[in-house]
Amino acid sequence: MKLTRRGVLAAMAASVASGPVLAAPPHVVKIPRDWLPSVVPVNPELAAGEIHVRIAQNRLYWTLGDGKAIRYVVALGAAGRNFSGTARVARKAEWPSWTPTANMIKAEPAVYGPYARGLPGGHARNPLGARALYLYRDGRDTYYRIHGTPQPWTMGRQFSSGCVRLINEHVEDLYDRVPVGTTVVVA
Repeated sequence: MKLTRRGVLAAMAASVASGPVLAAPPHVVKIPRDWLPSVVPVNPELAAGEIHVRIAQNRLYWTLGDGKAIRYVVALGAAGRNFSGTARVARKAEWPSWTPTANMIKAEPAVYGPYARGLPGGHARNPLGARALYLYRDGRDTYYRIHGTPQPWTMGRQFSSGCVRLINEHVEDLYDRVPVGTTVVVA
């Protein structure tokens, strides 16, 4: 069999298109039924179209009005690392890139130092996952985000640097509902 440049290039393209032969199977996580987004009753005085995060419950609520909200199970920051108060969604991004803050690198250089130059959106180690809502207060970036995660098994826990994290499919649902300018209340 005679090797030609065209034949080698075609074989290389086919191998790239089909992916690695020995690729690891995807990590499958069974999501408990009570982690699925659910319409629940809330205080009827809450205005429609707001996000309310309850740190003690590890829950995020997208208010619908008439005393109803969609409840999402979230993962939050470790004690003392959570944002609290009121902010606004000033920006949204699909498959956002990520760079740890200088404070994150200083506090945990072994964890965040290797990523000081950042990671592109969609990277397997990018902690922002599929979508991000950027929280601003008084026109300034708080550096806190509501975002997806490549680690869905962390829901219901508090251990990270402080952002509000959702399962990627759940943050995609929330992202589609939330316009820029939305009020976010974290308590």
